[in-house]
Amino acid sequence: MTDRTRDNAFLFRQPILNQKNELAGYELFLRRSGASADERSSGAALCAVYADLGMRSALGHRSAFIGIDAVFLHQEAIELLPHEGVVLELLIDDIPDKEMLSRCRTLCERGYSLALTDYRGIDDRSRPLLPIVDVIKIDVQTADESQLRDLAGSLRRLPIKLLAQGVDSHEQLERCRKVGFQLFQGRYFAQAEIVSGRRLSASQTALIRLINLVGLDVDTPVIEDAFKHEPALTLNLLRVVNSVGHRGSRYAQPVTSLRQAITLLGRRQIQRWLSLLLLAPENGSADPSGSALLQVAALRGRMMELLVEATRVHDRKLSDLAFLAGILSMMPIALGLPIEEILQQITVDRDLWAALCLHEGLLGTILALLERFDGDDAAGCDELLAQVAGGLNHHTLNTCLSAALRWLNENGG
Repeated sequence: MTDRTRDNAFLFRQPILNQKNELAGYELFLRRSGASADERSSGAALCAVYADLGMRSALGHRSAFIGIDAVFLHQEAIELLPHEGVVLELLIDDIPDKEMLSRCRTLCERGYSLALTDYRGIDDRSRPLLPIVDVIKIDVQTADESQLRDLAGSLRRLPIKLLAQGVDSHEQLERCRKVGFQLFQGRYFAQAEIVSGRRLSASQTALIRLINLVGLDVDTPVIEDAFKHEPALTLNLLRVVNSVGHRGSRYAQPVTSLRQAITLLGRRQIQRWLSLLLLAPENGSADPSGSALLQVAALRGRMMELLVEATRVHDRKLSDLAFLAGILSMMPIALGLPIEEILQQITVDRDLWAALCLHEGLLGTILALLERFDGDDAAGCDELLAQVAGGLNHHTLNTCLSAALRWLNENGG
């Protein structure tokens, strides 16, 4: 892929999680329709897109893993990347020569972190790089449990983080965790067994009840009374409102009244907040915002909103529905229920129901587009872009990704 074709490629991302199941970063790569799943973009094109979209500030404290081949490794342009927040993945198949090793040491001295991909054991290729790299990536799809144990064991005494690539189930995650991996790449956290008729927990039922009330045209005292039966949610609501106030310097005094909090935050924002809480894990986590699933849902919601605005700038109602569509589309994973059964319990707009259940209308098409985007399906994205009126293209989608990541970062994600 040349630099001239980068505007016709999609900026895809694969999440990388730490041992606490928190998002630690993303592997970023460019792909266009017709390219094979193994075809990587040139490092130069990816670095250019990374800079053009302002991905450093968009990702915040999370790292961007960027593939660098043996040719681009020696180019000065690589040092236009910030040394903080970027991990350079060495896409090297051959035995490294003295010039390559010297270049790697120079990059390390200048603050860059290096990762060695496709590790298959200590051999002539990996041995000279082990004292230099910070991360070793092992493809779990090509190794059984015994092989993973041997590969990880050979590195146990070295100050190197092990990254399991291609983790697509919780079972694989646990196997990798047991043998010493610290980082996990894949969408296993977005996989769940969907079971019709599954019983929801008491807290999930309470959240659904509140989402319905906030979405209906009921008086504020009715919503206030419902919150009073959920003291933990009431406390969290007051914290959210006061946090927003302090950042925006809007409130001279802390908000202590529940009714005032509901009025100040507004029903639209409360509905969004409650919907996101429904995606948080029920594990007693002190900070549910650390949930990778919640962050991915918020990111999809924001991208839905931005893409609708790019096609219908003045349609505020549709933009609001777009954000909810993005969040609700992830609820089957969080709740383990089919979307049809979830929507039997949550009152939603007809257009929103059609988008979620049938992928109909503008919302449904954009939702399908983002599902393909999350699945690294370039051909599917191109097909759906052609169906969206309003002139969406590769650049629009990539720009909305950067803007949504920045929004997530700025809002504590």
